Amino acid sequence: MRNVIATAGAPEAVGSYSQAVRAGNFLFLSGQICIHPQTGALERDSVASQTIRIMENIKAVVEAAGGSMDNVVRCRAMLSDMKHFAEFESVYRRYFNKPYPARMTVACTGIYDTLDVEMDAIAYLP
Repeated sequence: MRNVIATAGAPEAVGSYSQAVRAGNFLFLSGQICIHPQTGALERDSVASQTIRIMENIKAVVEAAGGSMDNVVRCRAMLSDMKHFAEFESVYRRYFNKPYPARMTVACTGIYDTLDVEMDAIAYLP
């Protein structure tokens, strides 16, 4: 069974996707960019500001599903350039406790509106 998770604490889905879908005990979050959910503005001043907004959006969706960031088991991060990794990592690690989730981080082109960071996540909700 699939259940859609939606919250005003993260940007509204504007295409043919859901903020997140819960399937059994797993929560699959769609990709997040640095959109502020209340203003719709992109918080793009720096890689750090983009990452903070993304992590806050992810946190809001996970919490709306009844979990916490400790339930996140996997993240995938896309950076516009690996030169941003240290700045990204300095923010990312503040949102998780050890043991950290599994993660894949890649450099790619084509992130929405020439942003530097996009992330998705999977959480396990027992």
